[in-house]
Amino acid sequence: MGSDAEKTTTERAMSAPDDVDAIIELDHVEKSFGDTAVLHGIDLAVRRGEFLTIVGRSGCGKTTLLKMVNALEYPDSGRVLVNGEEVKESNRVELRRSIGYVIQSVGLFPNMTVGRNVAYVPRLTRAWSKGRERLEVARLLAAVGLDPELASRYPNELSGGQRQRVGIARALAAEPLIMLMDEPFGAVDEITRRSLQDELLNLQRRLGLTILLVTHDIREALKLGDRVLVMEEGRIAQLAEPDELVSRPADAFVEELIGG
Repeated sequence: MGSDAEKTTTERAMSAPDDVDAIIELDHVEKSFGDTAVLHGIDLAVRRGEFLTIVGRSGCGKTTLLKMVNALEYPDSGRVLVNGEEVKESNRVELRRSIGYVIQSVGLFPNMTVGRNVAYVPRLTRAWSKGRERLEVARLLAAVGLDPELASRYPNELSGGQRQRVGIARALAAEPLIMLMDEPFGAVDEITRRSLQDELLNLQRRLGLTILLVTHDIREALKLGDRVLVMEEGRIAQLAEPDELVSRPADAFVEELIGG
Protein backbone atom coordinates (compact mmCIF):
# COMPACT_ATOMS: atom_id res chain seq x y z
CA MET A 1 0.00 0.00 0.00
CA GLY A 2 1.36 3.43 -0.94
CA SER A 3 1.43 6.58 1.16
CA ASP A 4 -1.64 8.78 1.71
CA ALA A 5 -0.36 11.08 -1.03
CA GLU A 6 -0.42 8.16 -3.44
CA LYS A 7 -3.97 7.10 -2.65
CA THR A 8 -6.77 8.00 -5.01
CA THR A 9 -9.29 10.67 -4.09
CA THR A 10 -11.92 7.99 -3.56
CA GLU A 11 -9.72 5.96 -1.20
CA ARG A 12 -8.92 9.04 0.90
CA ALA A 13 -12.56 10.09 1.08
CA MET A 14 -13.76 6.59 1.99
CA SER A 15 -11.20 6.23 4.78
CA ALA A 16 -12.88 8.01 7.68
CA PRO A 17 -10.45 9.48 10.26
CA ASP A 18 -10.35 7.76 13.65
CA ASP A 19 -11.57 10.87 15.45
CA VAL A 20 -14.67 11.37 13.29
CA ASP A 21 -17.81 11.62 15.43
CA ALA A 22 -19.81 9.19 13.31
CA ILE A 23 -23.54 8.98 14.01
CA ILE A 24 -24.14 6.54 11.12
CA GLU A 25 -21.73 3.80 10.03
CA LEU A 26 -21.98 1.20 7.29
CA ASP A 27 -19.35 -1.50 7.64
CA HIS A 28 -18.82 -3.54 4.45
CA VAL A 29 -22.55 -3.75 3.75
CA GLU A 30 -23.77 -6.17 1.07
CA LYS A 31 -27.38 -6.45 -0.09
CA SER A 32 -29.14 -8.42 -2.82
CA PHE A 33 -32.75 -8.85 -3.85
CA GLY A 34 -33.03 -12.34 -5.26
CA ASP A 35 -30.22 -12.73 -7.80
CA THR A 36 -29.75 -8.97 -8.15
CA ALA A 37 -26.89 -7.49 -6.13
CA VAL A 38 -27.83 -3.97 -5.01
CA LEU A 39 -25.03 -2.93 -2.62
CA HIS A 40 -21.43 -4.14 -2.80
CA GLY A 41 -19.13 -3.73 0.19
CA ILE A 42 -20.30 -0.27 1.26
CA ASP A 43 -18.07 1.36 3.89
CA LEU A 44 -19.30 4.75 5.05
CA ALA A 45 -19.15 6.96 8.14
CA VAL A 46 -21.55 9.92 8.36
CA ARG A 47 -20.51 12.59 10.82
CA ARG A 48 -22.82 14.01 13.44
CA GLY A 49 -24.39 17.20 12.08
CA GLU A 50 -23.30 16.46 8.51
CA PHE A 51 -25.41 17.01 5.41
CA LEU A 52 -24.60 14.10 3.08
CA THR A 53 -26.16 14.06 -0.38
CA ILE A 54 -26.34 10.80 -2.32
CA VAL A 55 -26.50 10.90 -6.10
CA GLY A 56 -26.38 8.38 -8.93
CA ARG A 57 -28.40 6.75 -11.67
CA SER A 58 -31.69 4.94 -11.03
CA GLY A 59 -31.11 1.49 -9.57
CA CYS A 60 -27.63 2.24 -8.22
CA GLY A 61 -28.62 1.47 -4.60
CA LYS A 62 -29.26 4.98 -3.21
CA THR A 63 -32.68 4.31 -1.71
CA THR A 64 -31.68 0.88 -0.41
CA LEU A 65 -28.76 2.47 1.43
CA LEU A 66 -31.14 5.01 2.98
CA LYS A 67 -33.57 2.29 4.08
CA MET A 68 -30.75 0.42 5.82
CA VAL A 69 -30.36 3.31 8.27
CA ASN A 70 -34.06 3.22 9.19
CA ALA A 71 -34.28 -0.59 9.51
CA LEU A 72 -36.60 -0.80 6.51
CA GLU A 73 -34.04 -3.15 4.97
CA TYR A 74 -31.28 -5.21 6.57
CA PRO A 75 -27.91 -6.09 5.05
CA ASP A 76 -27.18 -9.63 3.92
CA SER A 77 -23.74 -9.15 5.42
CA GLY A 78 -21.88 -6.33 7.11
CA ARG A 79 -23.19 -3.96 9.77
CA VAL A 80 -25.22 -0.74 9.93
CA LEU A 81 -24.84 1.27 13.13
CA VAL A 82 -26.73 4.34 14.34
CA ASN A 83 -25.30 6.08 17.38
CA GLY A 84 -22.96 3.15 17.86
CA GLU A 85 -25.75 0.56 18.06
CA GLU A 86 -26.21 -2.03 15.34
CA VAL A 87 -29.54 -1.40 13.64
CA LYS A 88 -30.34 -5.10 13.36
CA GLU A 89 -30.17 -5.41 17.16
CA SER A 90 -31.96 -2.16 18.02
CA ASN A 91 -35.58 -1.51 18.96
CA ARG A 92 -37.06 -0.50 15.61
CA VAL A 93 -39.78 1.69 17.15
CA GLU A 94 -37.30 3.66 19.23
CA LEU A 95 -34.87 3.87 16.30
CA ARG A 96 -37.50 5.31 13.97
CA ARG A 97 -38.62 7.83 16.58
CA SER A 98 -35.11 9.27 16.45
CA ILE A 99 -35.12 9.48 12.64
CA GLY A 100 -37.23 11.75 10.44
CA TYR A 101 -38.15 10.28 7.05
CA VAL A 102 -39.27 12.45 4.12
CA ILE A 103 -40.13 11.04 0.69
CA GLN A 104 -41.12 12.59 -2.62
CA SER A 105 -44.78 11.63 -2.34
CA VAL A 106 -44.88 13.17 1.17
CA GLY A 107 -47.39 10.60 2.48
CA LEU A 108 -49.62 12.99 4.43
CA PHE A 109 -52.84 11.52 5.82
CA PRO A 110 -55.56 13.00 3.59
CA ASN A 111 -58.30 12.67 6.23
CA MET A 112 -56.32 14.68 8.80
CA THR A 113 -55.77 18.41 8.94
CA VAL A 114 -52.28 19.80 8.44
CA GLY A 115 -52.02 20.34 12.18
CA ARG A 116 -52.97 16.75 12.98
CA ASN A 117 -50.50 15.50 10.37
CA VAL A 118 -47.66 17.51 11.90
CA ALA A 119 -48.53 16.40 15.43
CA TYR A 120 -49.06 12.75 14.50
CA VAL A 121 -45.84 11.30 15.96
CA PRO A 122 -45.81 13.49 19.11
CA ARG A 123 -49.43 12.41 19.77
CA LEU A 124 -48.16 8.81 19.91
CA THR A 125 -45.17 9.53 22.12
CA ARG A 126 -45.96 12.59 24.25
CA ALA A 127 -48.84 13.83 26.38
CA TRP A 128 -49.22 17.29 24.85
CA SER A 129 -52.15 19.42 25.94
CA LYS A 130 -54.29 20.87 23.14
CA GLY A 131 -52.81 24.30 23.82
CA ARG A 132 -49.24 22.99 23.68
CA GLU A 133 -50.00 21.11 20.48
CA ARG A 134 -51.32 24.26 18.78
CA LEU A 135 -48.19 26.17 19.77
CA GLU A 136 -45.81 23.42 18.62
CA VAL A 137 -47.58 22.96 15.29
CA ALA A 138 -47.51 26.72 14.67
CA ARG A 139 -43.79 26.79 15.51
CA LEU A 140 -42.98 23.92 13.18
CA LEU A 141 -45.02 25.30 10.29
CA ALA A 142 -43.30 28.67 10.67
CA ALA A 143 -39.93 26.91 10.75
CA VAL A 144 -40.52 25.51 7.27
CA GLY A 145 -41.82 28.80 5.91
CA LEU A 146 -45.58 28.17 6.17
CA ASP A 147 -48.31 30.32 7.66
CA PRO A 148 -49.45 28.65 10.91
CA GLU A 149 -53.04 29.37 9.86
CA LEU A 150 -52.67 26.48 7.37
CA ALA A 151 -52.91 24.07 10.31
CA SER A 152 -56.69 23.89 9.92
CA ARG A 153 -56.59 22.98 6.23
CA TYR A 154 -56.41 19.54 4.63
CA PRO A 155 -53.56 18.32 2.39
CA ASN A 156 -55.67 18.47 -0.79
CA GLU A 157 -56.12 22.21 -0.20
CA LEU A 158 -52.36 22.85 -0.41
CA SER A 159 -49.94 23.21 -3.31
CA GLY A 160 -47.27 20.58 -3.93
CA GLY A 161 -44.60 22.78 -2.39
CA GLN A 162 -46.73 23.43 0.69
CA ARG A 163 -47.39 19.70 1.15
CA GLN A 164 -43.67 19.03 0.93
CA ARG A 165 -43.01 21.61 3.64
CA VAL A 166 -45.67 20.01 5.83
CA GLY A 167 -43.92 16.67 5.34
CA ILE A 168 -40.67 18.20 6.58
CA ALA A 169 -42.46 19.82 9.54
CA ARG A 170 -43.98 16.44 10.45
CA ALA A 171 -40.55 14.81 10.35
CA LEU A 172 -39.14 17.58 12.56
CA ALA A 173 -41.96 17.22 15.10
CA ALA A 174 -40.37 14.05 16.48
CA GLU A 175 -37.20 16.08 17.24
CA PRO A 176 -35.04 13.62 15.29
CA LEU A 177 -31.28 13.30 15.46
CA ILE A 178 -31.25 12.21 11.81
CA MET A 179 -33.31 13.12 8.74
CA LEU A 180 -33.51 10.72 5.80
CA MET A 181 -34.82 12.33 2.62
CA ASP A 182 -35.53 10.41 -0.58
CA GLU A 183 -36.00 12.72 -3.59
CA PRO A 184 -37.97 15.12 -1.38
CA PHE A 185 -38.20 17.93 -3.94
CA GLY A 186 -38.53 15.92 -7.14
CA ALA A 187 -42.22 16.66 -7.68
CA VAL A 188 -42.16 20.47 -7.33
CA ASP A 189 -41.33 23.21 -9.80
CA GLU A 190 -37.84 24.68 -10.01
CA ILE A 191 -38.59 27.92 -8.14
CA THR A 192 -40.28 26.07 -5.27
CA ARG A 193 -37.46 23.54 -5.29
CA ARG A 194 -34.81 26.23 -4.78
CA SER A 195 -36.86 27.78 -1.98
CA LEU A 196 -37.24 24.42 -0.24
CA GLN A 197 -33.51 23.75 -0.59
CA ASP A 198 -32.67 27.07 1.05
CA GLU A 199 -35.19 26.44 3.85
CA LEU A 200 -33.73 23.00 4.49
CA LEU A 201 -30.17 24.32 4.62
CA ASN A 202 -31.19 26.95 7.15
CA LEU A 203 -32.97 24.36 9.29
CA GLN A 204 -30.07 21.94 9.17
CA ARG A 205 -27.57 24.56 10.26
CA ARG A 206 -29.82 25.96 12.97
CA LEU A 207 -30.80 22.59 14.46
CA GLY A 208 -27.55 20.69 13.84
CA LEU A 209 -29.39 17.84 12.11
CA THR A 210 -27.62 14.97 10.41
CA ILE A 211 -29.24 14.68 6.97
CA LEU A 212 -28.91 12.04 4.27
CA LEU A 213 -30.63 13.21 1.08
CA VAL A 214 -31.01 11.08 -2.04
CA THR A 215 -31.34 12.93 -5.33
CA HIS A 216 -30.92 12.45 -9.07
CA ASP A 217 -29.98 16.12 -9.45
CA ILE A 218 -26.22 16.72 -9.27
CA ARG A 219 -26.81 20.47 -8.86
CA GLU A 220 -28.94 19.80 -5.81
CA ALA A 221 -26.36 17.40 -4.42
CA LEU A 222 -23.54 19.94 -4.84
CA LYS A 223 -25.57 22.80 -3.36
CA LEU A 224 -26.77 21.01 -0.24
CA GLY A 225 -24.07 18.50 0.65
CA ASP A 226 -21.16 19.00 3.02
CA ARG A 227 -20.03 15.88 1.20
CA VAL A 228 -21.46 14.19 -1.87
CA LEU A 229 -21.65 10.40 -2.20
CA VAL A 230 -21.71 9.29 -5.83
CA MET A 231 -22.97 5.74 -6.34
CA GLU A 232 -22.73 3.55 -9.41
CA GLU A 233 -23.98 -0.04 -9.66
CA GLY A 234 -24.17 -0.50 -5.91
CA ARG A 235 -20.68 0.82 -5.20
CA ILE A 236 -19.22 4.10 -4.01
CA ALA A 237 -17.76 5.79 -7.07
CA GLN A 238 -16.60 8.81 -5.06
CA LEU A 239 -17.18 10.46 -1.70
CA ALA A 240 -15.92 14.02 -1.47
CA GLU A 241 -16.71 17.62 -0.67
CA PRO A 242 -18.45 19.42 -3.55
CA ASP A 243 -15.41 21.45 -4.64
CA GLU A 244 -13.21 18.37 -4.73
CA LEU A 245 -15.83 16.38 -6.62
CA VAL A 246 -15.99 19.05 -9.31
CA SER A 247 -12.25 19.66 -9.58
CA ARG A 248 -11.04 16.06 -9.17
CA PRO A 249 -13.63 13.52 -10.30
CA ALA A 250 -12.48 10.00 -9.48
CA ASP A 251 -13.34 8.40 -12.81
CA ALA A 252 -15.06 8.89 -16.16
CA PHE A 253 -18.52 8.19 -14.71
CA VAL A 254 -18.21 10.90 -12.06
CA GLU A 255 -16.79 13.30 -14.61
CA GLU A 256 -19.72 12.64 -16.93
CA LEU A 257 -22.17 13.11 -14.05
CA ILE A 258 -20.64 16.43 -13.09
CA GLY A 259 -20.49 17.57 -16.70
CA GLY A 260 -24.14 16.72 -17.16
